[in-house]
Amino acid sequence: MKKILAIIKKDTLIRFTSPVEWLFFLVMPMVFILILSGGTGPPGDQRITLLTVDLARSELSAALVAELEKSPSVRPELTDLADALGKFDAFQVSAVLIIPEDFTSEVLQRGEAAIELKQQQNNLNALVDQQAVQTAVLRISSLVDIANASLAEADSIRPFDSDTERQAYFNHAFSTAGSLMADAPQRVNAVVGATQDQINYDPRANSVAGQMITWVFIPLIGLSAMFAMERTGGTLRRLLVTPTSKARYIGGTVVGQVLTALLQMALLITFGVLVLQIDWGRSPLALVLVMLTSALAAASLGTMLGTFVKTEGQANGLSIMIGMVMAMMGGCWYPIELFPQAIRTAAQALPTYWAMSGFLNIAVRGQGLSGVLLECGILLGFALVFFLIGVWRFKYE
Repeated sequence: MKKILAIIKKDTLIRFTSPVEWLFFLVMPMVFILILSGGTGPPGDQRITLLTVDLARSELSAALVAELEKSPSVRPELTDLADALGKFDAFQVSAVLIIPEDFTSEVLQRGEAAIELKQQQNNLNALVDQQAVQTAVLRISSLVDIANASLAEADSIRPFDSDTERQAYFNHAFSTAGSLMADAPQRVNAVVGATQDQINYDPRANSVAGQMITWVFIPLIGLSAMFAMERTGGTLRRLLVTPTSKARYIGGTVVGQVLTALLQMALLITFGVLVLQIDWGRSPLALVLVMLTSALAAASLGTMLGTFVKTEGQANGLSIMIGMVMAMMGGCWYPIELFPQAIRTAAQALPTYWAMSGFLNIAVRGQGLSGVLLECGILLGFALVFFLIGVWRFKYE
């Protein structure tokens, strides 16, 4: 056990001798996770912000803003005129809605009410804003038509004594029409199809899992460079002439790198929980099992590769190339469902595919230990095959 601990200490000191290693160990993975996840925090209100200036502050303008609040595409944000125009001129918003002071029900009855929508040129969000405003205006116009029809019918039964009484009746009819329309029964029943979506994608969970696998697999595959360096430098020959067996040396090297990889994954998972608010805690045991089997598979692959390469430079180049290709084809960068069927079938021969599947089963699909047993079993199979080949082919010169 002391020899294994000594090997672990030696390899750790060699790996983290340069401060630059921390850049690739922790900083770069976090940067790529943030970029690929599209930002920080869980997805909230994704509607387009529509700056709204309500100069009228009337019942009619409040009704228009309330209709815009119901829009699935835009979110009105009340502000003052100077702030809205400043952000519009600085191209910080796609559109600004200005409700003038005379936007009242009296003016609307005369057909003279108007609002102003400032839009940026050649801006798709501005077109979305325009459609949402037009929809809200049409709904308000429908309420006005209903109120006018009620007003005309009431006036034909008993004429109003004054314009004030007439306007009061219109306001009441307008408000009642809005309440009745809100409580109107649904005439169209929307039924969601039972066909399962083949792409179950969460950019936050996918980016954390994918980048974690990418940045952990490449250094573990880079074990081959460590073996090549010690073999060409003669330190491996001197080490193995001591009472240290080949299996103990390889086992100590693999265990040390796996422990380092587990620490790296734990830090990245914690980052995902705290910054991106990903729920990794549904099944801690399943998560630990996927982490462990993934690291063992990658370290064993690096051990096997180390028996084929001749120099450290050759090992570094091959480990990066193999790691990148396996990460891309394993679905670590893009959802595997987006690839052609032939590539998706071929990807099942890669440990990255099963590692990614295991992590997503926990973070996205909400599965527990039973949901990752297949993936973990296959990863252990990869680790066993790679390790046995590595031990069989291992040479100290």
